[in-house]
Amino acid sequence: MRTILFSSQTYDRESFLGAAAGIELHFQPARLTLDTTALANGFDVVCAFINDDLSAPVLEHLVAGGTRLIALRSAGYNHVDLTAARALGLTVVRVPAYSPHAVAEHAVALILALNRRLHRAYNRTREGDFSLHGLTGFDLVGKRVGVVGTGQIGETFARIMAGFGCQLLAYDPFPNPAVEAMGARYLPLDPLLAESDIISLHCPLNDATRYLINADSLQHMKPGAMLINTGRGALVETPALIEALKSGQLGYLGLDVYEEEANLFFEDRSDLPLQDDVLARLLTFPNVIVTAHQAFLTREALAAIARTTLDNIAAWAAGRPCNQVDA
Repeated sequence: MRTILFSSQTYDRESFLGAAAGIELHFQPARLTLDTTALANGFDVVCAFINDDLSAPVLEHLVAGGTRLIALRSAGYNHVDLTAARALGLTVVRVPAYSPHAVAEHAVALILALNRRLHRAYNRTREGDFSLHGLTGFDLVGKRVGVVGTGQIGETFARIMAGFGCQLLAYDPFPNPAVEAMGARYLPLDPLLAESDIISLHCPLNDATRYLINADSLQHMKPGAMLINTGRGALVETPALIEALKSGQLGYLGLDVYEEEANLFFEDRSDLPLQDDVLARLLTFPNVIVTAHQAFLTREALAAIARTTLDNIAAWAAGRPCNQVDA
């Protein structure tokens, strides 16, 4: 079963080769776009990541080149035109879960770094500046933490924050009994934003959640609150964040995802001028930390992604597809 992995990095090669059995793997660092579809000619399986283009025109080219299966190395599938895939006879499979701890723990790491200004303190001490002005944080115990999306990742995040002694608020169309058992109160979104000292986004991206955080909802937040997004970039209307940061309405911002990340993240662009004016502006704020979509990047998560993806391919080849995504 010939398989090509687009957007593959060194860590993908290590994790997949460590788990592969009977599947011919080809690693392609280029993103899958309309211009790179020819690289997939002759491959039965295209293994794609979150920033690969799986729109209808791309899928049409893949099918013309012999591709029959799209194996996603992710839980999210908002970047796939599922209607087109079905019409073309393509099967789409995904990794529904790998390590909720990886993403949840990264969200907590952003909270701690922003709160205690670790990024600023690190830079200061390396330059011989051992002053403490501007580094005052706050105790997490007793703070109200709003968890938006309480699936596996949101539940894991809630459990960690409960361990800090935080009060949990939650928003999800489908309340999770395990989160309720932690003492969380489920609220509509606006009251949750108004009461929370920290808001962390853990919901999927779909029509209902796109720009869930926007100029209007930011005004409902408690002034000076912290916002964390380790979900999907388009959960947040990014330009609105700049105005909220400038006014002080938003006190802290931690992002591991960015709506326009596809042409930026996962590459070393340190010797090039940053062309994205919105991201460039965000990076000027001292109370903002942006990481390049690394929340999933733990050894355990990578191993689980590789194992599940390869199992998905093997099951499909055997005529028993699993973890299939339907239109």
